[in-house]
Amino acid sequence: MITAYVYENRQLTVLELGIEDSLPPSTLWLDLYKPEDDEREWLARFSVEELPDEEDINEIEASARFYQNSDGLHINSLFPQRVGQDVRAVNVSFNLRTKFLLTIREEDVGLIRLLRNYLRLGRLEVSTPQELFIELFNLKVDYLSDLIEDVYTVLENVGEEVFESQELDDVFKLITIQEDANGKIRLSLLDTQRSLRYMQRYYRGQLSDEDMKDLREMLSDIESLMPHSQFIFDKLNFLLDAAMGFTSLQQNKIIKIFSVAAVVFLPPTLIASSYGMNFTTMPELEWQYGYPMAIAMMLASAAGTYFFFKRKRWL
Repeated sequence: MITAYVYENRQLTVLELGIEDSLPPSTLWLDLYKPEDDEREWLARFSVEELPDEEDINEIEASARFYQNSDGLHINSLFPQRVGQDVRAVNVSFNLRTKFLLTIREEDVGLIRLLRNYLRLGRLEVSTPQELFIELFNLKVDYLSDLIEDVYTVLENVGEEVFESQELDDVFKLITIQEDANGKIRLSLLDTQRSLRYMQRYYRGQLSDEDMKDLREMLSDIESLMPHSQFIFDKLNFLLDAAMGFTSLQQNKIIKIFSVAAVVFLPPTLIASSYGMNFTTMPELEWQYGYPMAIAMMLASAAGTYFFFKRKRWL
């Protein structure tokens, strides 16, 4: 799907283009979502170099993610995407050209939808592709900050559940989900930092003083968010260790109960074994009160062992 955002006379117009349409002259942003082969061929008419495919967009080498060619500046960046409790990282290809910003993506990205809504409602004032790119990354940094706060909130509840929940399976699962989410957030922060520094270093000639100021502020925000991400990793490790320790403590209590029960019933078992041998020379064999006496001895020995443990505070 090809979407063109045309900015003319301080008005933004959104157009859905087909392969038979031409590119509007005042296009500010051209967005390709899951482009088909014929749509790629259509875009190739307005490009000098070969367009990146899905494999190129997902490359991890810096030389494939940040580079310049005849079509302008190319940056492939990870964008966080909340899906239920999980956080996914989606790669988006940016091509910052002289007249417009080109984005190519294979998955839906919530931040791009948010940017489109802001532009439609007039909440953002952008007139150049550079400003548009910087505004999108501003939204990205703010969203990453919100995700870190969400993880904080979840971990506060997990900290209470570790020592209150009888079934820790859900707690372990939640800790694992938050660890993965924080990993994706940190990866997105690092990727954003690399993208902005590359733009700051190699594209400064095309940026205004205001744009450079925005880049520095975003880099400063990312620097401030990094320690929070590391703190979350430390807290996750602490909660995991605490949950494991609490699980071991519960298991030790169960084993202790079985051990005490075995010791308490050891004397009655010894008495029952002695009087169960049925030797003919046993004097109690023919005694009328032999059975009640054996029962009483077994009860007394079990009670004595129990109170001995209680007095020693082993129970």
